[in-house]
Amino acid sequence: MVPNIIEVERYLHEHIPLSKSMEVKVKQVDENGITLKAALLPNINHRSTVFGGSISALAILAGWTLVHTNLQDLSLSSRIVIQRNSTEYLQPIDGDFIAVCPFPSEEVWQKFIKMLERKSKSRIELNVDVFGDGVKAGSFTGVYVAIR
Repeated sequence: MVPNIIEVERYLHEHIPLSKSMEVKVKQVDENGITLKAALLPNINHRSTVFGGSISALAILAGWTLVHTNLQDLSLSSRIVIQRNSTEYLQPIDGDFIAVCPFPSEEVWQKFIKMLERKSKSRIELNVDVFGDGVKAGSFTGVYVAIR
């Protein structure tokens, strides 16, 4: 079942207030992955480009949202945290920006789910690309931990 974009966005704004402050919008949430968008103005730095921390935060949120929505869909309610991450900033972004987190391979996802069901704790590594004006501007890798 594909989650409702409006409900996912509302959940993020209510439970992760930073997402509301950043003006995060959910653009895609389906079996292919998650796409989140944020506006330049609430995320601007002294150079009139997107603050690096906002790029990282949007990428973290995209991965977190992918894990959260898919575990909810499987009725595997869990606490999800980021364990570690790295972001490579490829170029400045001077407008609105998006983070795209594709769904991992079926093999990776099933391994994650089986471990969560068996041990009540599991880790998954996700990759997120960040784009500004259609051009890749950041590359993110994060390890998320789910605890039942």
